[in-house]
Amino acid sequence: MRLKDLREDRDLTQKTIAEYLHVKQNTYSQYENGQRQIPLEMLIMLAKYYDTSVDYILGLTNDKKPYGIK
Repeated sequence: MRLKDLREDRDLTQKTIAEYLHVKQNTYSQYENGQRQIPLEMLIMLAKYYDTSVDYILGLTNDKKPYGIK
């Protein structure tokens, strides 16, 4: 997953994103490192937050644009 790259590109901390998702920082760290599977609802929240698609976050596409944007 590309969560770390997306976060670091915006100079955000894990704590900031964890607060946005209403989880502890260590839980978010586990999502970012692939040690814990991220719930679908949070994946959608992150896609909206970063203005990208879930597929991009999951590495299924290299196109950062969310669907429906031309």
